[in-house]
Amino acid sequence: MRLTIVTPAGPDSKAGNRATALRWQNLLESAGHQVEVVTQYEGQEPDCLIALHAWRSAEAVKQYRQAWPEKPLIVVLTGTDIYRFQHEFPDITRASMDAADLLIGLHDLVAEDIPERYHDKLLCLRQSAPKPSVAGSARAERDQFHVCVIGHLRDEKDSLRAAWACYHLPEDSRVVVSCAGKAHNEAWREKALEESRSNPRFHYLGELDKPKLEHLMAVSNLMVISSVMEGGANVVSEACRAGLPILASDIPGNRGLLGDDYPGYFPVKDDEALARLMLRAETDVEFLAELRAKVTALASTFTPERELESLEQALARCKKG
Repeated sequence: MRLTIVTPAGPDSKAGNRATALRWQNLLESAGHQVEVVTQYEGQEPDCLIALHAWRSAEAVKQYRQAWPEKPLIVVLTGTDIYRFQHEFPDITRASMDAADLLIGLHDLVAEDIPERYHDKLLCLRQSAPKPSVAGSARAERDQFHVCVIGHLRDEKDSLRAAWACYHLPEDSRVVVSCAGKAHNEAWREKALEESRSNPRFHYLGELDKPKLEHLMAVSNLMVISSVMEGGANVVSEACRAGLPILASDIPGNRGLLGDDYPGYFPVKDDEALARLMLRAETDVEFLAELRAKVTALASTFTPERELESLEQALARCKKG
């Protein structure tokens, strides 16, 4: 099939939407499809349009549906679509959802957070991650317990929560937190740099390339994902594929990937609860092993092969005629 993927994130962006679009392009081209990735719809006539983001891509969805009312259209629901924009801008967001032949959700609990009338057109897909090229067996120095936080620094990610949790740790704790990701704006950059200067347990590394991110994960004992909303964070996939234990905020986007029985959840924005879990992971060998066993067991659900299978299923379901 000839496919067009629309993403609001430009070619130079390292945002999650851009990474998803390029990963899907590679997967679908490996299966024989012709795929172009664009930031604006300009009248193309593909066999199917895939729009990442119901709200941000609303104009592209509208234009495509008006130009080609009978052609297949897939709309991918991001975290901000589900947990913000369908409430703040319901008419625009749901117009895209109505126009779609198929909706893709990126975690298993999406159906609980969208109106029931959309359930029949929803397909849940797990984003994949490659097997890491850097082995994670050689963790960091014994005198430190390394915690990593990876992702863009912005309000939705609550990116400094692990840093603030460090203030609740006992003095003899070995926990150090390394945060890697581009700041969403200058205010976030300044907050991260100031925290790095004032908090001896915290280091802000800025935006890292893929090899350096893989190395950071390889030398880390634990990852913290503290988001207040997520549509299904790809960093969960990466951690599971790397066998890296996770502590995650208790939100649908994390539960929908890690499962209800995952033992590493903490309440959103709760520094003290996160500190208790970080300390437990540092000092309780069995707890850390349980977390590692859980993410390792989930790794097979985040393979490129599984993701491509889901994409092909999506195309088959929405294909018309």
